[in-house]
Amino acid sequence: MCGITGWTSYDRVPGTPPVEAVAAMTRTMACRGPDDAGLWSAPHAVLGHRRLAVIDPDAGQQPMTVEENGRTLLALTYSGEVYNHRQLRTKLRGRGHHFRTRSDTEVVLRAYLEWGPSFATRLDGMYALALWDARTRELLLVRDRLGIKPLYYCRGGGGLLFASEPKGLLAHPDVEAVVDQDGLRELLGLTKTPGHAVYAGMHEVRPGHLIRVRDSGVREERYWALEAVEHTDDLPTTVARVRSLLSDAVERQTVADVPWGTLLSGGLDSSVVTALAVRSSTAGPLRSFHVTFEGHDRDFRPDHERADADVPFARLMADHCGTEHQEIVLPAGALSADAHLDAVVRARDLPMGLGDGDASLYLLFRAIRRQATVVLSGEGSDELFGGYWWFHDPQVVAAEGFPWLAALRVATPPGVPPREALLDPVLLKQLDLDTYRRDRYSDAVREAPRLAGEDPQERRMREMVHLHLTRSVPFLLDRKDRLSMAVGLEVRVPFCDHRLVEYVFNVPWSMKTSDGREKSLLRSAVRHLLPDTVADRGKSPYPLVQDPAYAEENRRKLTALLDRIDPAPRALIDPAAARLVLESHGNPEATRRAVELALSLHSWLRQYPVRLDL
Repeated sequence: MCGITGWTSYDRVPGTPPVEAVAAMTRTMACRGPDDAGLWSAPHAVLGHRRLAVIDPDAGQQPMTVEENGRTLLALTYSGEVYNHRQLRTKLRGRGHHFRTRSDTEVVLRAYLEWGPSFATRLDGMYALALWDARTRELLLVRDRLGIKPLYYCRGGGGLLFASEPKGLLAHPDVEAVVDQDGLRELLGLTKTPGHAVYAGMHEVRPGHLIRVRDSGVREERYWALEAVEHTDDLPTTVARVRSLLSDAVERQTVADVPWGTLLSGGLDSSVVTALAVRSSTAGPLRSFHVTFEGHDRDFRPDHERADADVPFARLMADHCGTEHQEIVLPAGALSADAHLDAVVRARDLPMGLGDGDASLYLLFRAIRRQATVVLSGEGSDELFGGYWWFHDPQVVAAEGFPWLAALRVATPPGVPPREALLDPVLLKQLDLDTYRRDRYSDAVREAPRLAGEDPQERRMREMVHLHLTRSVPFLLDRKDRLSMAVGLEVRVPFCDHRLVEYVFNVPWSMKTSDGREKSLLRSAVRHLLPDTVADRGKSPYPLVQDPAYAEENRRKLTALLDRIDPAPRALIDPAAARLVLESHGNPEATRRAVELALSLHSWLRQYPVRLDL
């Protein structure tokens, strides 16, 4: 896992390549790659790299090149992991290629040399890469199928700039941090539109796409998308196939030359990843990590999503697997600390999206990094197998809109204001978030693949899974990547293996819920690995702090802040309107999400030179 940056331009008479500007961009990626730094330049291209050494630490330095007769043919800067690099290496050796390192980086280079731009279809992994082909003077930007690794680009420096994160682009003197109304809509919309970025003029390389930059222009090409295919396997065959694909995904993702472990919540997804990972742990007991909060046993209150606390189930699973288990216990004060809020905002380059969930995840990753460089996570399972409660709620299923937003409306108690309630009422009216969300939903539904003659219920459930995989999972993956890489920790996600995703996407909903429960297909495939109490446990999402001191402290901070709010935040937050909302809700829990957003917006506008073009 690493951070990449770069520039390309096609001026007829190129000037001096902007090595210093790209070096400055690359320095902003130091957190993503604390082990090494590199730059490569040519008249029409500059590539930057920060390395987190995971495979072949001694010989995998980047940018990496392919030379022939003293001439550079290719140069690559690459972030991520290609899990099938050993198989590809064997195939490429059979085609006459020679290797000087054990790194997957060199395999990527040789794969492009052998197959050209179609090489992306042969990669199994998580990656964002930039490859300069000196023979054709072409730059390729390529992103993995599910969007696990981020990659942004924009115009600047007389050409095109790219970086793993917006902060890399914003470090270039030609790039200004401008946010207009469309950017705010994307920021507040609670969905992630493929290719969009909050900052004006900035774009993401879309998952499963590559960007080809030549002197004739910039062209986007799709190399992968989910397709609707008739599922012909019976239930026993389907269960066996899911078991095989998941086992292989975990086995591939446990390859590393550094200490690694798993995130273990005690839920079904993280438990099966841990159970499978134990099989590949050859250097002593597998490490497992769990996050909880001081006094959580005392403060825990069941709700519509969480029937019980995670800690006992995580301990049971750790004992079952024999892992070296560690509980990271966080105090409420740490979650509301200004320093940690600022760190989360810097990690994401934007206001945090999930409040204390973001803060606790950042602190968890920071603690893990002291002991491990790589961890495996269960992210993506609920979206693929239908684990969330709203997949099974008729009101949500029938709703015309993103399912997670419909679920939020259903689950929010009467009288609790929306999270944007403290923003300026005039601005909110101009943004018209409801219309923006409806338009983005319509776009997303049109993309969903369908089978001719498919049962209406099956068609709707296929739509819902597709919506989650293309609009919700990318948001969660980006969150996990940015918060983990802020401390130099690599997180791998076996449930996002594209082979598993392609297969399970086409399994009929009736099979996914064959015993009438959520994720019954997954339970059937992995039950033999787990204690019954873990295998039968209902979905419990990532934990949130329930200590009332957290919401009370945040509310106190915001109330004090409203008396001295800076001009930039004042463009978004109307102090008088905000006070009115706070005063009309005496319970700090009622305004918890709204207060978190307001504090996060203030932190963002204080740390970043954002120009609001409203």
